[in-house]
Parts: sequence; C-alpha cells; structure tokens
Amino acid sequence: MHRLVSSTCLRLARRPALLPPSRPLSTSAAPRAGVVTGGAGNEVAPPLLPKEQLREFMSVFPDLVRDIAFDQEYSAMPAGTVDEHISRCIQHTVPKGKKNRGLTVPASFRLLASPSELSAENLRLASVLGWCVEFLQAYLLLADDIMDGSETRRGQPCWHRMEGRGLAAFNDAILLEQSVYVLLKKYFSDKPYYMDLVEEFRTVNRHTSVGQALDLLTAQLKKEDGRVDVDAFDMARYSSIVRHKTSYYSVYLPVVLAMRMAGITRDESYRTAKSILLEMGKFFQIQDDYLDVYGDPEVTGKIGTDIQEGKCSWVIVVAMQRANKEQKDVLRENYGRRDEEAVARVREVFDKLKIDKVYKTYEENTYNSILNQIQQIPGEGKLLPPQVFTAFLERIYQRNR
Repeated sequence: MHRLVSSTCLRLARRPALLPPSRPLSTSAAPRAGVVTGGAGNEVAPPLLPKEQLREFMSVFPDLVRDIAFDQEYSAMPAGTVDEHISRCIQHTVPKGKKNRGLTVPASFRLLASPSELSAENLRLASVLGWCVEFLQAYLLLADDIMDGSETRRGQPCWHRMEGRGLAAFNDAILLEQSVYVLLKKYFSDKPYYMDLVEEFRTVNRHTSVGQALDLLTAQLKKEDGRVDVDAFDMARYSSIVRHKTSYYSVYLPVVLAMRMAGITRDESYRTAKSILLEMGKFFQIQDDYLDVYGDPEVTGKIGTDIQEGKCSWVIVVAMQRANKEQKDVLRENYGRRDEEAVARVREVFDKLKIDKVYKTYEENTYNSILNQIQQIPGEGKLLPPQVFTAFLERIYQRNR
C-alpha cells in the first residue's frame, strides 16, 4: 500500500482550479465549491442520516479526493497529468449515486457505539469509512460497465465512454480499488481494528468478484441456436449469484465495518449479523429484479431490460418453476430477444403465471421472516441493537424504486 502524507502537505499549487485549497477535515462544514458531491442534478440523497449529518458526510469527500489524486509520493510526476486524471475519474464515478452503502456506515456506527465513542473524530472516521465503501462501489460499477458495454450510469455517460478512455478505463477501475486501501492505511493504520477493516474489504471484494464470474458464465449459457438457456436458470444458481455479487458488498459490508469501528468483537455477533444481512441483501436484489419487469419507469427512473438481455433474474427463475410445457416453450423461444414482440410474449407468460402476486406473497413472507430473525438476536439487543437491521429493513420493505 502507498504511504500518504497529511492533506496539509499536498501539492495544492498544482492546477488549483480543479480543487479548492485544502482545509482540515470537518464534521460540520458544508460541501466545498468546485468538487462534485451530489448525484445527477445534485439530487438529495435518501434520508439515511438527518440533513446536518448528511452535510458532515459530504464534507469529508473533497479531502479524500486530494489524498488520492495529489499524493505526495508521486510529486515528481508532471503536474496536471495523472493527478488531474485521477481527480476527474473519482469525481465522475464515486459521489453521484444515492450513496446508501456509504451512508449506512456512519448511520450504523451511531447506533452501535457507546455515547463516549461518538466523538467528532470518530464520526469523521465513520464517514471516511463510508466513502471507502463508495470507492469500492465505483470500482465495481466501472468494471461492470466496461464488461456490459453500458452507455450511461447515474444519468451521465459511463466513464469508459468518455473521450480517450475505452478499455484504458480498466486501469482506472484498479486505481479506484486501490484507493480503498490507501485511505484505510492513512486514516486507520493506528487503530486496533485496522487489519479487521482491511480483511473485510478484501474478503467482500473477492466474494463480489466470484459472484460476478458466476453471473457472466451464466449469461454465456446458450442453446446451439444461440437462444438463452433458461432451463439452466434455477434458484440455486440465482441465489449464489445474488449472495456473492450483491449481498456482501451492498448490505453486509457497511454494517460490519461499523461494528468493527464500534469495538464489537464477539464472533456470535458477527455470525448473527451475517445471517440477517445476507438475507436482506437477497431480498433487496429480488426487489430490483421484480421492479425491472413490473416497476413504473417514471418512479424507478429506468426502463427495465432484464428480459431483453436474458438476465438470470428472480422473475424468470420463478416463471420457469411455475410454467407448464407450453409456457416454457414460449419463454425458451423469446427470453433474451430484443424485439418488442418477443418481450411482449414473455410478459404475457409472466402475467398468466401471476408473478406479480407471487412476488407480493414472497415480499410479505420474507419481511416477516427477517423481522423474526432480528427479534431473536441473542442478548436482548444489548450486544447488537435491532435498530441496526430494522432501519434498513423498513427502508426496503414495499419500496417502488
């Protein structure tokens, strides 16, 4: 890992228009001018944190950009080259989503930590840790967009579609991934839980990569005539993809990082948290799959394409489980085709199978099952407050976007 110096020693004289002069990290200052800190059109992030605490979270980001882009270790490089490139890449890819994963870290830390641990410094560090999750997310999405050949992400062109990028953007994905470990070393290397944080990121990153591999291999399953092999889409395969590709980094990681910061050491607490969080991660992904087919584009903000792309989604898996021979033949013939008539035929089968009602039943049963798990946490909530889990569960239950 690279050794970083404090932000006060950064080479701020180099192209100052790109970033404003550095100031000490603050937990109360508003986001600084000149650095992108919001979503497309500076949309307001979901209220995982109250407005003031959200401002505290956002105010940390500009300093992290400097820590990575203007690292003193690379001061001998020509000014205005790699430094500005990295800065633009970070600002284009990291801060423009909903930031749910990153915001979950400080939100969870406030629930888990004792009052004496809720110092301004620790809250600042919780925000830094949350941004580390967002850097990981940006790296994963950038790589995914390249592999999928995607055009847009978060209302703007994908980074690899920007002039001069192309496949060279793979190196930028590596830079974003390495940024996580640079920031961890800079801000947490003197903490007793530092290696736990490194191990959590390393482990989750591997899980996600393995899940992505299974997803890509599944997408390559074709019949001899080139049709998508929907018969290979079973619940075991689907659950493995979701567990590893999505649940670990989207739901498990942010909460477990907060647990490490809060000094929770009992193995039983981590086993309990893992069981609940991975189940919530699967719940969250199944909702996404359902909304891709049944969601209102005016609400979700996107037009679903899982049918056209032949994705191994919860909807097609359940449909193949419930379909008769004739309906399966229709799905085999039309799923994964991009023409509107084929998509309409697939949707017609989904409607006849009442997938909408099947999902509603699944959603209600899963919500109650997870709630029951939370209520049975050992220690009567003293070791692991139920609110850490219910806060997220209530946010995703019956969501429509």
